[in-house]
Amino acid sequence: MLPMNNVLKLIGNQGVTLTNAFVASPLCCPSRSSILTGQYVHNHGAINNSISGQCSSIRWQEGPEKKTFAAHLHYNGYRTFFAGKYLNQYGKNKVGGLQHIPPGWDWWLGLKGNSRYYNYTLSVNGTLENHGFDPNKDYLTNVIRQRALEFLSQFSYEQPFFMMLSVPASHAPFTPEPKYSNNFTSKKAPRTKNFNIKVGKDKHWLLREGVQPLSDDTIDLVDDVFRNRLRTLLTVDDMVKDVVEYLESKNQLENTYIIFTSDNGYHLGQFSQPLDKREPYETDIRVPLLIRGPNVPVGGVIKFPTSNIDLAPTFLDLAGLQIPKYMDGISLRPMITKDMAGADTTNENSVVIGERENFVGKYNFTSYRKHWELRRTILVEHSGEGKVINVGCENILPGLSGCNPDLACKCEDSWNNTYSCLRQISDGENRLYCKWDDDESFEEMYNLDKDPWELDNTVKSVTKTFRKKFRNLLRYMQRCRGSRCIDLAGFVI
Repeated sequence: MLPMNNVLKLIGNQGVTLTNAFVASPLCCPSRSSILTGQYVHNHGAINNSISGQCSSIRWQEGPEKKTFAAHLHYNGYRTFFAGKYLNQYGKNKVGGLQHIPPGWDWWLGLKGNSRYYNYTLSVNGTLENHGFDPNKDYLTNVIRQRALEFLSQFSYEQPFFMMLSVPASHAPFTPEPKYSNNFTSKKAPRTKNFNIKVGKDKHWLLREGVQPLSDDTIDLVDDVFRNRLRTLLTVDDMVKDVVEYLESKNQLENTYIIFTSDNGYHLGQFSQPLDKREPYETDIRVPLLIRGPNVPVGGVIKFPTSNIDLAPTFLDLAGLQIPKYMDGISLRPMITKDMAGADTTNENSVVIGERENFVGKYNFTSYRKHWELRRTILVEHSGEGKVINVGCENILPGLSGCNPDLACKCEDSWNNTYSCLRQISDGENRLYCKWDDDESFEEMYNLDKDPWELDNTVKSVTKTFRKKFRNLLRYMQRCRGSRCIDLAGFVI
């Protein structure tokens, strides 16, 4: 959030900041699919960024895509707008091409494929639109901003609207807008306690592979990426300011909820991994979440643990719509607003949100909020990819992917870098437990109160009974659906 002065001033300081926000998967397509559906990865089925992994696949389009929050809003009278990156395989000929418009979107400006800043193709309501390298008209973040303002200028505000601005920043290729190309010249990637250290047998095998610690030349590249990521975000910060000011000029700002978040985190040098995500550690699974809007307290800080599966049910609840039973997340409305507008209190001993009665248990409204601030277990899932050809790297084991010769041939992923984790936070616990689906059935466990940099894997030092409880809860959560996921989220070991 270092470059995001407008976001902090106009959203965070005018609303609430949720300080324990996590993602259901530390990878673009699965995480974005969770945002859209309100489901964990094992339920929406988009397990990685490939078509075979159901990323924007025909199977995805015929199933989960028809049940996104956008579809619910659209069919209940909302005017909807989307611009930017959708899912990594969107627009490919194999999955319907650019003429495919996901259900629920009235204005559609979908980027073909993965993040770009120049030289990209958009689907503009199903019609191909090519963009080149002109910084005055093609820089994608600015195109998104311009089209968003165009939508708002042509909108009568007689009906409710939903707008999703899905910018590429700060994703690779980390291309800043020219006017910001010389900002942050003295900044370096944070030298955290786990930065560029040699890892041992207490970390899973992918982290043990390759050069460690990294060379000075590689660290210089990491620092350069860090600076460029910050620079790309300056244009996003400008976009937020322009949109907020336009809403204010139309007297709509105080009647509009504005949410700022991300689909995953990022590591830069931690555990001698140059750059990427796909790991279960705090750098990769923790994201910002700031919300302002009607009845949201100004300047509030909320420690309640959230997952991005909570976004879809929250959007629907804020719109006054029922939350479908297939959604695995909960509405954050009771936590972020000062009133009970989202709750049905016909039973004074329970809270009803959407279709779900007593999903927290028998608590009155005050206890409901307090209870969920104190304890929650969140599931994190990742399915590794290992079919990418690694050009320029020799002696790479089969099944590894994302191995970059410019970054010491350290590999970002592998076919068996497949794991599920429990991220638990309560008054007495702040813990991560992960189990890999590999030949080692590798396990990691960290007490983040005592070890915030995840240096000490304690899985072998805890009792067998304690370890078994985590394994059992993980197994249950890997299979949960809907209300069962919500019930299990209340357990903290």
